[in-house]
Amino acid sequence: MRKGAKKQRKIRGKSTFIASILSVFGKNPHRPFNYKQISSQLGIRDKASKDIVNTILKELVEAKEIEEVRPGKYKLNSQNIGRFANKSSYITGKVDMKQTGKAYIISDEGGDDIYIAANNTSRAFHGDQVKVLLFPQRKNKKPEGQIVEILSRTKENYVGIIKISRYFAFVIPDSSLIHTDIFIPLEKIKGAKDGQKVIAKITEWPDQSKNPLGIIIQVLGKPGDNNVEMQSILAEHDFPLSFPKNVEKEASKITGEITKEDLKTRRDLRKITSFTIDPSDAKDFDDALSIQKLPNGNWEIGVHIADVSHFVKPNDLIDKEAFDRATSIYLVDRVIPMLPEALSNGVCSLRAKEDKFCFSAVFEMDESAQILNQWFGKTIIYSNRRFNYDEVQEIIENEEGELVDEILVLNKLAKKLREQRYKDGSINFRSNDVRFNLDDEGKPLSVYVKEQKDSNRLIEDFMLLANRKVAEFIGKKKVKGQAKTFIYRIHDEPNPEKLNTFLQFVNKLGYQMKISTRTNLSQSFNSLFSAIRGKGEENMIETIAIRTMAKAEYSTHNIGHYGLAFQYYSHFTSPIRRYPDLITHRLLELYLNGKASVSQDEYEKMCVHCSEMERKAEAAERESVKYKQAEFMLDKIGQQFFGLISGVSKWGLYVEIEENKCEGMVRLKDMRDDFYYLDEDNYQVIGQRYGTQYKLGDRVKILVKRIDISKKQMDFELVG
Repeated sequence: MRKGAKKQRKIRGKSTFIASILSVFGKNPHRPFNYKQISSQLGIRDKASKDIVNTILKELVEAKEIEEVRPGKYKLNSQNIGRFANKSSYITGKVDMKQTGKAYIISDEGGDDIYIAANNTSRAFHGDQVKVLLFPQRKNKKPEGQIVEILSRTKENYVGIIKISRYFAFVIPDSSLIHTDIFIPLEKIKGAKDGQKVIAKITEWPDQSKNPLGIIIQVLGKPGDNNVEMQSILAEHDFPLSFPKNVEKEASKITGEITKEDLKTRRDLRKITSFTIDPSDAKDFDDALSIQKLPNGNWEIGVHIADVSHFVKPNDLIDKEAFDRATSIYLVDRVIPMLPEALSNGVCSLRAKEDKFCFSAVFEMDESAQILNQWFGKTIIYSNRRFNYDEVQEIIENEEGELVDEILVLNKLAKKLREQRYKDGSINFRSNDVRFNLDDEGKPLSVYVKEQKDSNRLIEDFMLLANRKVAEFIGKKKVKGQAKTFIYRIHDEPNPEKLNTFLQFVNKLGYQMKISTRTNLSQSFNSLFSAIRGKGEENMIETIAIRTMAKAEYSTHNIGHYGLAFQYYSHFTSPIRRYPDLITHRLLELYLNGKASVSQDEYEKMCVHCSEMERKAEAAERESVKYKQAEFMLDKIGQQFFGLISGVSKWGLYVEIEENKCEGMVRLKDMRDDFYYLDEDNYQVIGQRYGTQYKLGDRVKILVKRIDISKKQMDFELVG
């Protein structure tokens, strides 16, 4: 009794702090939080206060105010929900629509996703913000509900095929997630012809109408045409197809002229050997490296980044357009730049044999790649040589060629940085980067997988170094216990439930992982990725591993980067193609000049926008790859290939062709030698009559049966 009284006195002594913590749980009664997330919600940044939050959470568990739903994650105790939270049976959230017509709602309050049956989705589309009526939850069942109100549409323009009849027209959306056609009055078709690809805008959806009404805002052209299909992908994800004329005009006025006044305010590094290393087809050169040996025997390594912020000023026409886009998009056959080409490929690009403005990170390093000194500031450089990755790789392998001594030293130092990063717990995530050789009309002639070699890793390691050190430079400096507002690239620790599911998955495939410590887990991931190299299950395991992890994003609330094992990390090295890097440059310059911190709320909104646009760009890039793979296989119907089973489902086997990495499905209904059923626990299908098994990773021979290029799908058939 005395012990309990002591505990109550301890809690009452912190009553204000406790009330603030409980209010966070009360506003989000179904969402679990860890102490870092609670601290972030309360605007707490210093370690001492975070430790107090952590202590109070444990005390509140003992006092039965909250419960620990999993290690380090806390939620309001169920009997206290009524005290702190609205008892309403409604929630709001974002629609995650499925091809079958059903949907899941990602709740704004966190917690489990809400299942919505196809007949309860109302008129919601994928990505819409909606209000949901929750049904009484059944025992051992996931929460279900019904969409009762659409709060906001995620988009209003949709790409599809127009069908024109005598009295009306309608657009069949390309997206398999849109399950209704758009009705178009004949006077609103904008000259479109039957069967063309168009962009339709939904204008209204009358209560009595089964279909939404719309107008055609742009005719793209004939389906199957390369340019039409690439534009369709961009338009479907709401990316602009061109720059506004006034933005292009503004960009054309910027000359990049270097004046004497400019030289007075910059560190002149033009006499130091500098060069760029990029893909052979690159035109926008964001970064350059410089190297010189110092009198004391150490190395001075410069990471020089295009000084976009010198030319693009906050809130000017170019800046507003760049912010809206937030990123460049890299489709298979083209780049849709964030900045007009006059800047991205011209004025800002670090082209060889030209004086260029940079924002630089300069490091003094010893032979072990230990950082002894660092400097950040505005510079002017002269790139002596433009290399591509293949050229540098040849120099590394043969130890001869132009600037061989400089490149070999940089490669040696990069390897030291990499070794230390892995030792500290960095995870070596890899993915198959599929590339195409295209003819002049964009038709794929061959498919290959881009291999990461030492030349690629060399650049990667120095870019990681600059990004980390810039973030540390700002984040570690505290004024009255707080760091100045900055843009961080954050990556949260994996969800324990997802991680446990992943461990069970790989265990059944014969792979073991240790998760007792952070170091053991990262080493286990890296060992796993090495063990599956070249095997049938490689792509699936790596994909699921990435999904197990949290998604990296931008935020002013720093929680570190779990995957890289960095406590502080930013994006500083690509301002030509990423808007967060441009913000980073502006803030770094501001703080180097001793200016006060900017508004965190304002910059957090920018972070949310940039993270969302990054996800959309990635989706568009994936779609362009799938389209080109389907197009490449179009003339190979009837041909046979060897492939590896890369996935299993209740519909069939996914098979990835060995020689070109194109993936298609062998449907169970087409496997007519037996009736096959899915053995989900063991990642295989089994014939009911003869017991034949097809398991994840097995090598099989397939025949290309059917290609649906509009849906970017390939159907295969087992042979032999």
